[in-house]
Amino acid sequence: MYRRIMVPVDLEHAEKLGKAIATAADLAKIYGSEISFVGVAGSAPSRVAHTYQEYCQKLNAFAAVEASRLGVAIAADPIEDHDVAVDLDARLLREAGRIGADLIVMASHMPGRLSFLGGSNAGYVAQHAAISVMIVRGGAA
Repeated sequence: MYRRIMVPVDLEHAEKLGKAIATAADLAKIYGSEISFVGVAGSAPSRVAHTYQEYCQKLNAFAAVEASRLGVAIAADPIEDHDVAVDLDARLLREAGRIGADLIVMASHMPGRLSFLGGSNAGYVAQHAAISVMIVRGGAA
């Protein structure tokens, strides 16, 4: 049913992705799917990495650890963007098309005041994606 499952990954909040990643892994085992961890990073230094190359290494390492832990194949698909805060949602949707994803499994956060004003990344992706989107609320699995 699903050939490629895209999981957006924010390495700054990796500890909150457990339930979404476990859900994607379970679906991948059922359907024989491939999983792609997609992370968007800027070229400027951040709390996660000093350079885009360092970010790529960290995303690849995270994918390898999760693949080993869950027993599924996980590829890392990093994206470099000059303004992540502005471009994140559009970049995620574009990447889903580029990698041929037919399902996005995305972690959500508990809504706060700012979410009601500006919306959430998961909400935007779910509203605008041309493919199925599963939003998983909750932290670690």
